[in-house]
Amino acid sequence: MALQSTALKSIKSLAPLLDRVLVQRIKAEAKTASGIFLPESSVKELNEAKVLAVGPGGLDKDGKRVACSVAPGDKVLIPQYGGSPVKVGEQEYSLFRDYELLAKINE
Repeated sequence: MALQSTALKSIKSLAPLLDRVLVQRIKAEAKTASGIFLPESSVKELNEAKVLAVGPGGLDKDGKRVACSVAPGDKVLIPQYGGSPVKVGEQEYSLFRDYELLAKINE
């Protein structure tokens, strides 16, 4: 019996279920406005993320589908901790439930 690898070849092959939202953290700038490069240790991790994929939505008590409040491409504020980490190659992503997202950032 051959064991199958759970490593994903592409993030596009991952489709969130129910009310889950797949996000990727936005990296903080490693350069100041005046052009000075900051060391990696001093760059703080941001709580902003870009929504990559959204599940079809959860079910309410009557069994009706409740759509997620965000869509792919939205920018959101996520909690400092939590979510389920997903790693594809060298890239890191996170899965959150729709209700765990703190805010939608309208630009």
